[in-house]
Amino acid sequence: MTESYTPTWMVEAIYQLTPAQLKANNIKAVLTDLDNTLLAWNNPDGTTELHDWLEAMHEAGIPVMIVSNNSAVRIARVADPLDLPFVSRAFKPLTRGLHEATQKLQLSKADVVMVGDQLLTDVWSSNNYGIRSILVKPLIETDQWNTKINRFIEKGVKKQMLANHPELTWRNSLDN
Repeated sequence: MTESYTPTWMVEAIYQLTPAQLKANNIKAVLTDLDNTLLAWNNPDGTTELHDWLEAMHEAGIPVMIVSNNSAVRIARVADPLDLPFVSRAFKPLTRGLHEATQKLQLSKADVVMVGDQLLTDVWSSNNYGIRSILVKPLIETDQWNTKINRFIEKGVKKQMLANHPELTWRNSLDN
């Protein structure tokens, strides 16, 4: 039952992913959720850590693309200043947004990874689409009202998923 919600990896934060780790796993691009994954939902400008991480990805030639259920207006507020491409209204856990992202990047499913903080949207859509996924801890503990519902449901799913996959633990990288 929990296989649909089981990530490939669990890493504490997206900022811990390095170009070397991604390249070692044949990952050519990062698809990322926006709120509480790439940045805190209530901090649209991001942090120095975000900017440094994006610069490292850019220098390594690893594209980062936002794939979010948010509106284009909401995502553009973040993406445009960071010069990041995005897919809005991705309808995760459906696969439309991930398909659109891989098409825009002109990459195969094997070349990308989806990073997100929710099992019921980010990981489930990745598994539905057939790509690898990285579950990260939410950057902050508060959520928008609609995400609070998912978090409540997700608690039981996560507990069962971890019981079924004791090898999955929070890591600081893809390597350990």
